[in-house]
Amino acid sequence: MEPSVAVVILNWNGKALLEQFLPGVVQSIYPNLQIIVGDNASTDDSVAYIKANYPNIRLIRNDANYGFAEGYRKLLEQVQADYYVLLNSDVEVSANWIQPVIDLMQSDPLIAAAQPKIKWQKNKSQFEYAGAAGGYLDMHGYPFCRGRLFDTVEADNGQYNDVKEIFWASGAALFIKSKAWKEVGGLDPDFFAHMEEIDLCWRLKNLGYKVMYAPGAEVYHVGGGTLSANNPYKTYLNFRNNLIILQKNLPLNDAYPRIFIRLCIDFVAWIRFMMQGNVDFATAINKAHWHFFQNISANAKKRGTKQLSFHKHTGQYNSSIVYDYFIKKIRYFSELKL
Repeated sequence: MEPSVAVVILNWNGKALLEQFLPGVVQSIYPNLQIIVGDNASTDDSVAYIKANYPNIRLIRNDANYGFAEGYRKLLEQVQADYYVLLNSDVEVSANWIQPVIDLMQSDPLIAAAQPKIKWQKNKSQFEYAGAAGGYLDMHGYPFCRGRLFDTVEADNGQYNDVKEIFWASGAALFIKSKAWKEVGGLDPDFFAHMEEIDLCWRLKNLGYKVMYAPGAEVYHVGGGTLSANNPYKTYLNFRNNLIILQKNLPLNDAYPRIFIRLCIDFVAWIRFMMQGNVDFATAINKAHWHFFQNISANAKKRGTKQLSFHKHTGQYNSSIVYDYFIKKIRYFSELKL
């Protein structure tokens, strides 16, 4: 018998997205599947829509908007399955998008998490920003993807059709063994949103697990469904959370020197925003740093029993993606010397 899989969609005021994409999820082909919609206290007609149109789908309602991380933690406490699939509400799936990923994960007990190929729903020949063909991390903690370096996103020409161990799997369509989820305690609720999946995957890798990319499955992500790239709050979350993942997951003698370097690089970004007249975004960086230092003791207590240096992990890029992209003008993943 195939292992049980629970596809869990976290919704917040996303009725229009559910109308567009939930029908495809319901048509997913997998023999041992449950589909669950978890609602983060929506104020639109999302809940009424699910009840009226999908009475056979399990609906779990949170009593507040807990964001992505805590929202999923609360939902998955109530879900029993061998595998969880955290699926964004703005993702279009094909009928056979589950089986190839499960087959890969079943092939190796050390594989704890994985993602399919993630392409852009508005242009299906192109990779999507949030995940593409698997996530990597540079020496200063900057995330990037096979198929996406900063704002340069590649077309899919089959160049990333190989099964690959990566550093992090995108939260847009994250497959994870429930046993591994429970072992590391799931997503960190203090992240609220953005980079929580990188933190999760890093904690898994510190325990010796693998994170994989499964190109045999494709999904199509709209992206920016909750916070647009032009939202200063998104800037705040990204800058704050990026510092937290370094503090939580690196050895102490490595974490703080790298955090210092990151703060210097962030200062350059602050100057750039100010010169461009983007005061709200510069202020967001200030707030991110302030809140990071305010909570540095609390985050220190979250450090696991095992931290490994960057060099111990597959998917770590031991150079600066910022330097390579902005100074050396490298635009494609294939040009990096990994």
